[in-house]
Amino acid sequence: MPLFLGLDIGTSATKAILIDEVGAVRSVADSPHEVAMPRPGWSEQHPDWWWNAACRATRMALAASGVRAADVMAVGFSGQMHGSVFLPSHPDPAEPRPIRNALLWNDQRTGAECEQIEQAAGGREQLIAMVGNPALTGFTAPKILWLRAHEPDHFQRTHHVLLPKDYVRFRLTGELAIDAGDASGTLLLDPRTRDWHTGLLAALGLDRSLFPQVIEAPDVAGTVTRQASEATGLIAGTPVVAGSGDQMTGAVGMGIVRAGLVSATLGTSGVIFAHAGRSLPTDRSGRLQTMCSAVPGEWCVYGCMLSAAGALRWFRDTCAAGASYAALDEEAEQIGPGAGGLIFLPYLTGERCPHPDPQARGAFIGLTARHTRGHLARAVLEGVAFGMAAMLDMVRGAGIAAREVRMGGGGAKSRLWRTIHANAFGCPVTMLNTAEGSAYGAAILAGVGAGAWSSVSEACDCCLRETDRVEPDAAAVTVGARVRAVYDSLYPGLREAMHTLGRSE
Repeated sequence: MPLFLGLDIGTSATKAILIDEVGAVRSVADSPHEVAMPRPGWSEQHPDWWWNAACRATRMALAASGVRAADVMAVGFSGQMHGSVFLPSHPDPAEPRPIRNALLWNDQRTGAECEQIEQAAGGREQLIAMVGNPALTGFTAPKILWLRAHEPDHFQRTHHVLLPKDYVRFRLTGELAIDAGDASGTLLLDPRTRDWHTGLLAALGLDRSLFPQVIEAPDVAGTVTRQASEATGLIAGTPVVAGSGDQMTGAVGMGIVRAGLVSATLGTSGVIFAHAGRSLPTDRSGRLQTMCSAVPGEWCVYGCMLSAAGALRWFRDTCAAGASYAALDEEAEQIGPGAGGLIFLPYLTGERCPHPDPQARGAFIGLTARHTRGHLARAVLEGVAFGMAAMLDMVRGAGIAAREVRMGGGGAKSRLWRTIHANAFGCPVTMLNTAEGSAYGAAILAGVGAGAWSSVSEACDCCLRETDRVEPDAAAVTVGARVRAVYDSLYPGLREAMHTLGRSE
C-alpha cells in the first residue's frame, strides 16, 4: 500500500505522520527539541536539533505503522516559518556545520533592522507594495541584517540562508531549495513573480546568491540520499517534495485550497487563514500577512491574534484553579449571549492583529458584583471570538468571500466555542475528520508530488470530510453585533491608558 510521510519541523517538537492514498492516518510520532533563550527576547535553536528529531520521529512512525520503508512513496515538509539558518560555502549535507544557532520566528532582537528595511524600501507602504508585508521582527530579512551588523565575521562566512524545514530537507536530499510560500515569510520575495525581489535585495545590499531556488510546494526538490537513508530508515531515492511553511501546510491539512474557504485555528494564538485563489489580495495596513499559497500559482492571507485558547488557559489557571475546561464550558453555556453585559479584551501578551501593539493589555469591562465565574468564562470565549471575527472582517475587506469557516486547534474541541464563533462570524463553522494540521498537509503535498493525486485540491477532496457543522443563530447574531460594537470601541479608547500602564511595569 502506498504511503506518504509528512514531517512538520515545529518549535517544540518535530512530528512525523504517515497517511495512505485515501488520507487515513497510519501512524504519528513526534520528537521534542529545546529552545535556547540566551538573552531576554532572543529565541534560538541549533539546526541539527531539528535533523536529529526528524530522524527519530521518522523511525518511530515507520515502526508504529508496521509497514515497510519501501511503501513510503514520497516525503513532504512543513516547518516553523521565518527562522534563519546560516551555512558556509559548499556545505556537506551529511555534516553542514551551521555557522551559528538559527534565529527563530519569535525572536525579538531586530527592531532596528525592521526600521532599516522600511527606510531602504522607501517607507512602510512601499515595502508592503513590494513584498506584501511590513517589516516584522519575526521575519527572516531583519535577522540577516542583524547578523551583518552584530556578528560581521559570521556574516562574511555565510554563503547560504535557509529556513528551518529547508535545512532538514537539505540534509535529507543534499539539494538547496525553498518553496514560494515559506519564502514569502522572509520579507524578500516578490509575491507576484514568486521569486526573489531583486530590487529590495539590492536596496538592502544582499546578494541573490545567498538564497536558494524558489519552487512550488508540491514540486519534488530531491531524493533521499544514502547517508540520510541510514539515519532515517527511509529508502534511498525516495522523492522529497518542497513542502511549505506551517501556516500554508496547516491550511492544506484543513482543505483551505479554494477561494472562499477560511480556517480559524484556536491554539495558544488564534489564526484566521483565507485562500485567495489566483487574485493577489491587498491589505495596505499590513495587519494581514499576504503570502504565496501551497497551491501553485495561488495566494493566501492570514492574521494572528496572540491570545486565543491561551486566554482561556490563563483564565482557568488564574481564576478557576482545579476546574476542567468542560466544567467552564458548562458554566458559560448557562449564560446567554453578551455575557450579561461583560466584555473581555484578550490582549494578554500584547496584540498583533487586528491591533499591532505590543503594549496592548487585557481587561474585563463591565464587571459587577452580580457576575459569576460563568459570566467571566463566557466573556473570555466571546472576547476571543470577537477578535477572530475582526480578522475575518479584514479578510472580507480584502475582497475574499468567506462562505464557511473550518475550525481547528485545541479550542475548537468545545462545541460551545464553535457556536459562539459561528454567531460572531455570521456563517457556518465546520469540523473535519482530521486534527493533525500541518503534518497532515505536508503528507498530502508528498502525495501530490508523487502523482497519487493530480492537484492539491483533488487530494483534499479525497482525504477530508466534514464531521460537524454549526449554523449561526439569528437572535444570537443580533445580540453579538451590539456587544461587538462596544468591544470594537474599547481598544481605541483604552490604548493610551494601556501604554501608560505598560511603561510603569
